[in-house]
Amino acid sequence: MNTKLTLKLNQEVIERAKKYASDQKLSLSKIVEAYLQSLTSEKNTEVLEISPFVKSISTGKKLPTDLDYKKEYTDHLLEKYK
Repeated sequence: MNTKLTLKLNQEVIERAKKYASDQKLSLSKIVEAYLQSLTSEKNTEVLEISPFVKSISTGKKLPTDLDYKKEYTDHLLEKYK
């Protein structure tokens, strides 16, 4: 059974992903489903291989739950524009 899922993503990433999906003649939903399947599969035997593009939009980094995003961004901008 298929169920609708709503995601919030960076617009630039969405546009690149749509172009990639179109070039590969696949739906974006199928690509996302295959990627999530590969992440959650116990055997990791998914037939559809995850492309380098899809791998590139996932950092795999874990962020601390108490991270202050606004402070980090402010610090980044202050450092950048010294």
